[in-house]
Amino acid sequence: MTNQSYDAEFGDFFALLKPRVMSLVVFTAAVGLLVAPVSMNPVLAFSAVLFIALGAGASGALNMWWDADIDQIMKRTQGRPIPSGRVTPSNALIMGLWLSVLAVGMLGLTSNWVAAGLLAFTIFFYAVVYSMWLKRSTPQNIVIGGAAGAFPPMVGWAAATGGVSVESVLMFSLIFMWTPPHFWSLALFMNHDYSAAGVPMMTVTHGKPYTRKQILIYTILLAPVTLALAFTSIGGPVYFAAAVILSVGFLRGAWGLFQRSEDVATSDDYRAERGVFKFSLLYLFTLFFALLIEAALRGLNLTWGAWPVWI
Repeated sequence: MTNQSYDAEFGDFFALLKPRVMSLVVFTAAVGLLVAPVSMNPVLAFSAVLFIALGAGASGALNMWWDADIDQIMKRTQGRPIPSGRVTPSNALIMGLWLSVLAVGMLGLTSNWVAAGLLAFTIFFYAVVYSMWLKRSTPQNIVIGGAAGAFPPMVGWAAATGGVSVESVLMFSLIFMWTPPHFWSLALFMNHDYSAAGVPMMTVTHGKPYTRKQILIYTILLAPVTLALAFTSIGGPVYFAAAVILSVGFLRGAWGLFQRSEDVATSDDYRAERGVFKFSLLYLFTLFFALLIEAALRGLNLTWGAWPVWI
C-alpha cells in the first residue's frame, strides 16, 4: 500500500461501493421487483431499490477492506481507494458496516423483513463467505461465491411480494449459473494478476485448457435455466426469443474458447476471450431487459394469445 497521504474525497468513498458492479445489482434487483405480480407504491419501490443498492455498496466496501493486501498486487485493482492510499482500511470497514445496518434496517421498515433478511444474508455471503473464505481457499470460489451476485433479483421480488417463488428462484439460478463462465473468461486474460496475488482461480490451479472446458460445460448448463424462465408467469415470447438467440451466441463463443490453444490466444491478445467476457455482460442485461418488456406488455394487455406457463 502506498505511503503517500491523501485527503479522501466523496468520489473515493463512492468508489468503495464498486459502482460498476452495483449498477448490475441495482438493475437485476429492480427487474425482480418490477416483474413481480404485486405492484408497489412508486416511492416505496424506489426506496427498496435504493436500499438494495446501498447493501450492494456495503458489500463492496467490506470486500475492498478485506482484499486491500491483494488489491495492491493486482494491476487492475492497484488504483482502488485503499491500496492507492486515498482511503484508510478502518474508514472503509466503518463505512461498510454502517451502510449494511442502514440498508437492511431501512429495507425492512419500508418493504418487509423477508427482503431485509435476504439482503442481510447477501451482504454476509459476499463479505464473509466469499471474500474471507472462498476467494483465497478454493478454485470453486466463483462457482459457490456466485450466489452473492445472484440474490438481488430475489431480494427485489421479496420486497414486492413478501416471499420467494419459482420465478425468483429461477432468476437467482440464471445469474448463479452465468457467473462462472463470465468470470472465468475474464480470468483467461487476467491470469497473471490472480497468480501474483495467490488467488486460486481455476486458471491458476488447473490451467487454462481445463478452464476453457469448464466454461463450455457451465454455458451448456446455463442454457436450460435461461429457457425455463420463458415458461413461468414472468416469461413470454419476447423473452423466449431473446433467450434462444443469446444462448446460441454464448454457446458458440464458449465452444470457440474451448477449441482455442494458448498460443493462438496469446498471439491475438486474447481477443476471443475478451469478446466472450463482453458478450456475457450483454447476455445478462438483455435477458433481464426482456423480462421487463414482458412485464410492460402484460401491464398494457398487449399479449399474443395464450403463452404456455409450465413452471
